[in-house]
Amino acid sequence: MDKEKEESLDLYIALARASQWVNAHADRDIRKHGLNRTEFGVLELLYHKGPQPLQQIGEKVLMSSGNITYVIDKLEKKGFVCRRASTEDRRLIYAEVTDAGTLFIEEVFPQHTLVIEEAVRGLTAEEKRAASVLLKKLGKFAQTTYK
Repeated sequence: MDKEKEESLDLYIALARASQWVNAHADRDIRKHGLNRTEFGVLELLYHKGPQPLQQIGEKVLMSSGNITYVIDKLEKKGFVCRRASTEDRRLIYAEVTDAGTLFIEEVFPQHTLVIEEAVRGLTAEEKRAASVLLKKLGKFAQTTYK
C-alpha cells in the first residue's frame, strides 16, 4: 500500500476511535438524564437556535426526516418540545422548546459541557483549536465531494 493510502486509513481509524470514545463519555452523561444523543442534540439545537422547521432539524443534526418525527414525538411526550404550525405557511411545522425543556437544558447543559471538556482534555487548548480547524476543513471537503 502506498504512503498516501496508509496515511488516509490511519487518519480514518484515529478519527473514528476518537469520536467513539468522546461520544461514549457524552452518551453516558446524557443517558443519566433519560435521553439519547439524538434527543439531546435536537433539544440543545432548539434551545440555542430557537424554533426550527421540522424539515431543517434533520439537516442540522444529520438525521432523516422520518427519524426527526420520531425524536420530536419522544421529546413531546417528555414535555420538552412542542409543535407549532407556521403562521405564514400552515404546511410548515416548527418544533420549539417548552418551558420544561428550557429548564432541563439550563440545568443539565453546564455539567454536560464539563463532561465533554474532560473527555477532550488529552489535547492542549492550542491543539484543540488546530484540530477543530482541520476537522472542519476535512468535513466540508467530504460533504462537498459526496455524490
